[in-house]
Amino acid sequence: MDLNAPSVRHVTERQAGTLSRTQAVAVGLTRSQVVHAVSSGRWRRLHPGVYATFTGPLPFATRLWAALLHAGPSAVACHGTAGFLQGLVDDEPAVVEVSVPDAHRVARRPGVRVHRTRRHATRRHPARSVPQTLLEDTVLDLTEGCAREDDVVGWLTRACQRRLTSPERLKSAVARRARLRHRRLVQEVLDQAATGVASALERRYVRDVQRAHGLPRSDRNAPAMIGGVRRYPDVRYRPQRATVQLEGLAYHPPNASARDDARDNAAVIAGDAVLRYGWVAVVRSPCTVAAEVAAVLRRRGWAGQLRPCSVDCGAVCVQHPA
Repeated sequence: MDLNAPSVRHVTERQAGTLSRTQAVAVGLTRSQVVHAVSSGRWRRLHPGVYATFTGPLPFATRLWAALLHAGPSAVACHGTAGFLQGLVDDEPAVVEVSVPDAHRVARRPGVRVHRTRRHATRRHPARSVPQTLLEDTVLDLTEGCAREDDVVGWLTRACQRRLTSPERLKSAVARRARLRHRRLVQEVLDQAATGVASALERRYVRDVQRAHGLPRSDRNAPAMIGGVRRYPDVRYRPQRATVQLEGLAYHPPNASARDDARDNAAVIAGDAVLRYGWVAVVRSPCTVAAEVAAVLRRRGWAGQLRPCSVDCGAVCVQHPA
């Protein structure tokens, strides 16, 4: 049989140009033909018994399929690799991550990371052409690899912001896991997501600036008619007509600046006071931010008192006169 026979192409086209020795024999090639294809340079060996049936650079899809074939028929893309396929991860992963059943052993190979899971079958997507984990399990897998709290929040909020899933579906995935690193934090964030906390930075603002210092309750990412146009301010104190926009770079890409400027300008024209803060201000100086927001709110009718968040809180010291 010719190496370019339709039965061979049918498999390789579906697998980004890859083929395993077992598949080659199943479609009618002999072992000697496989050996000759490799020795002649028409094919190349990527992993033991796994070949690329073309020459030249290896696209990500080819490296992924090669890793799946190496790991066995039950293998699925997971973690950052599945996240890339599902639109959750923006950059093409340098290392291909695959998941296999807990009892399955896979030889280590460069550029491939294998994860073993006990509930492997329940986490596999039932329909995707490239075997991969369910999106909700992809998100939870990524949170388990996080050392920082903000990174956990970032994966959860990004998945919801991009409309890839919902807090309810993520909660169901959490409930299916007997063990989950950061479980309490994950559940807390998903509960808060329903109230409009749309990013790690917004979560910090609400916790460390607003609640910690006794500022009034705000609307977060709620639609508001500003200047006759429906807008979605990050944080808005409706009675005082004051808006706080939060500049978290991971969630507000540079190409969104024109949209953000139009939103802020419309708020000012409609009579809102607009304050803008980034990561450094909210994370490193929440007391100063609280004092500045409180000053604006008092000038616009808030009768409350700013509350120190701790004995070392500097918010009272930097309060501006009403």
